[in-house]
Amino acid sequence: MGGLSGAPATAQEEARAQTLADIRQELSVLFVEIQNLRRELATTGAPQTFQPGASVLSRVDAIETELQRLTAKTEELEFLITRIITDGTNRIGDLEFRLVELEGGDLSQLGETPRLGGEDPDAPSGGLGLGGSLPSTGPELAVGEQARFDAARAALNDGDAQRALDLFSDYTTDYPGGALIGQAHFYRGEALTELAQNAPAARAYLDSFSADPASEVAPRALYNLGLRLADLNQVSEACVTLGEVQVRFPDTDVSFDAGAERRALGCN
Repeated sequence: MGGLSGAPATAQEEARAQTLADIRQELSVLFVEIQNLRRELATTGAPQTFQPGASVLSRVDAIETELQRLTAKTEELEFLITRIITDGTNRIGDLEFRLVELEGGDLSQLGETPRLGGEDPDAPSGGLGLGGSLPSTGPELAVGEQARFDAARAALNDGDAQRALDLFSDYTTDYPGGALIGQAHFYRGEALTELAQNAPAARAYLDSFSADPASEVAPRALYNLGLRLADLNQVSEACVTLGEVQVRFPDTDVSFDAGAERRALGCN
């Protein structure tokens, strides 16, 4: 991402962009250094009653214990993040397969589902294993991108669903990696819903969530995906998706709506 100027800002950004593997490596180095320091202190020949030496050793022991705790916690977080990403990717892949079936598409053309967040955990990364570097303070847009997005939103707000659909479809084609891509897919789904095209709408909501699971529309995109699956008589999948809303976004209004919808569908 551009927009950074000056060496201090660059250094700060690089420091924030450490991966969990980097942190683990640093903790390991620190652990070895503490062990070496502890050995040096222990082999000075100082008598056991030498209080200053004993005090330093005690502090070294405490630091060593804390490093061990942090290392264990880092490994736990790394495992949890990997499991969440893998589970989410598998769920999206399954939904894509079912949507292609509903649309009458060619299942043989389905490629491998992109990893949630768009990043391979084994590839070099500047982030925390969730798809790249840490988010910037705001979206960086190409020239004219915001204007085209706003025009599509205006068409949707004016009740012209077909024009909004066309504009958002063009937007997602021209800016597949744009900062507003998750929202664009979401509003494309809204336009398709207005046009009673439930299967394409479900795919649009799925595209929205998978493109940016942390966007402001992500909870509603997942919720609307569940609704459209229910409209397509995919009740089991709808129940799972609505349940996922409650798990991922428990403290939101949409989580309450998802619970009500699950009860209406008779979900277990």
